Amino acid sequence: MITKGDKNKARLKRHLRVRKKIQGTTERPRLNIFRSSKHMYAQLIDDVKGVTIAAASTQDKELREGLGNGGNAEAASKVGALIAERAKKAGIEKVVFDRGGYLYHGRVKALADAAREAGLEF
Repeated sequence: MITKGDKNKARLKRHLRVRKKIQGTTERPRLNIFRSSKHMYAQLIDDVKGVTIAAASTQDKELREGLGNGGNAEAASKVGALIAERAKKAGIEKVVFDRGGYLYHGRVKALADAAREAGLEF
């Protein structure tokens, strides 16, 4: 039987393996995502400087009021659109996508598709 702890260990192992290969720069920051059971988070990270350029989540004031549940694909797509909007304000159009070890399916895919539709290129 696979427990939740085993799944998270496998995800963290995948995440570390992917992080060895990708790195965000000033011109092309890393779009990192994290999902919990209740919320979705996205950050644009410049790994060279070690700073977060922009962030968005289902807990932001703009999104929190309109969402009933922050842990579904609809909420994830709104976070994707919001992070793309904030990236545009910061002058960023191209990013490297870091799915955080999660499978590219469901909420992760919804966030990525919404960010692409809003103008981010990855």
